[in-house]
Amino acid sequence: MKRFLIKTLKYLSTFIASFALLMLIFAFTSGPFWIYHWLGTKNLSSVQSPKALVLLSGGGIPSEDGLYRIYRAAQAARQFKHTPLIIAMPGDTSDMYSSIMLSKKELELRGIEAGRIFFEDAGKNTRSQALEIMRKFPGLRNDSIVIITAPAHIRRAVLTFEKAGFSYVGSYPTFERVIESDLNFEGRDLGGSGMIPDVGRSVNLRYRFWGHLKLEIDIFRELMAMAYYEVNGWM
Repeated sequence: MKRFLIKTLKYLSTFIASFALLMLIFAFTSGPFWIYHWLGTKNLSSVQSPKALVLLSGGGIPSEDGLYRIYRAAQAARQFKHTPLIIAMPGDTSDMYSSIMLSKKELELRGIEAGRIFFEDAGKNTRSQALEIMRKFPGLRNDSIVIITAPAHIRRAVLTFEKAGFSYVGSYPTFERVIESDLNFEGRDLGGSGMIPDVGRSVNLRYRFWGHLKLEIDIFRELMAMAYYEVNGWM
């Protein structure tokens, strides 16, 4: 038994080390970006005169993800004037300090009228949110809706809403804009010990590599979620 455990741990350690090395190498390529792009560009062409916008919940308010989703939702609401916006987020709508009500307040601060904002506060995941919106707003079944959520979540969300019975589901992913300025610099101009290599002109190493490592985590998590939804018949 002891020999079996040692052998198992040896193989497991080899697998983990090989997987980690593969992810490090992959982060130096453009692969993570294109997979992320694929996840976030489902039904973009369907964004035409929607009857409702659906903002799917992120990491709560305030949070980087939650606030950026609201920022993009406000952009969409200004683009599609007078279109109702449904906030899909579990929470207590009687508590003005709950995440769902703070989300509504953030939208109002960005010029979105309170009368356009509706709630779906019961769904705990994408599947249940789709079912709850279908139950509360049955008139949207055969109308066009647009889902606003994180890019990695777009493909699963669109397919899940379609599976729930919505006929026309478009998407409005919350892609971030990159800084347009030149980020190169000369390390020797900034002083320092000079004992380590100057990476001032290596934007790939300073930013893209680490950004791709983060994308790989988001991608891996989302692919596992998509597999779970697929097996359950939810998308």
